[in-house]
Amino acid sequence: MSTGTHSPRPGAAPVGRMIAAQTALETRMLLRNGEQLLLTVIIPSLLLVLFSTVDVVDTGADEAVDFLAPGVLALAVLSTAFTGQAIATGFERRYGVLKRLGASPLPRWALMTAKTLSVLVTEVLQIALLTAIALALDWSPRGNPLSVLLLLALGTAAFSGLGLLMAGTLKAEATLAAANLVFLLLLVGGGVIVPLERFGAAGDLLALLPISALSDGLREVLQNGATMPWGDALVLAVWALLGLGAAARFFRWE
Repeated sequence: MSTGTHSPRPGAAPVGRMIAAQTALETRMLLRNGEQLLLTVIIPSLLLVLFSTVDVVDTGADEAVDFLAPGVLALAVLSTAFTGQAIATGFERRYGVLKRLGASPLPRWALMTAKTLSVLVTEVLQIALLTAIALALDWSPRGNPLSVLLLLALGTAAFSGLGLLMAGTLKAEATLAAANLVFLLLLVGGGVIVPLERFGAAGDLLALLPISALSDGLREVLQNGATMPWGDALVLAVWALLGLGAAARFFRWE
């Protein structure tokens, strides 16, 4: 009886398959993390419901939810692309996970691609949930959906670059503290809940922050029906180029 001839072909899987597998793993890890769920889902949802139903902040003559919904969508991008990614990547770097993955058949650029895709998957879930909540609160969005997608993509690129820069240069504990502090500061002073006009002369400077540009740009489209707020898009594009460029230059894997 012949045992046959076997021709094993060891080697790495195709890069596309490795990226898909790593993206699925990154997404599951993100969604299983209680702290990340608090930042990415619970806090934005609570803020949207609370400030839309309780007259706490003067948002102008329009319905509160029409002002708040675009800002909370921007906050969701901040929480996932910046805060969540910075903290998770910082601790992966500290515990040597990135070093081990960097030595695997998965190229480093593919690992970063998988992390970015994981952020995008999470954002889709966030935006779907927050949109459903806002619509239930009588939100009436306007404008071009393609403009909204472009602004969200630019915001994601900007915050991802800044988050990876922080995670790749600071210690994990410092990243944890700094990322949460930045999240709180931008929540208060980034035009998410409180209009920038309430900050007086400082509002012009705050408008140059990426969260302010994203909030204002989404508001211009979804609330005012603007075609494309190119000024806000330009601010986000500059932040994206600076953040991603600095992250690529200074990111340390160990």
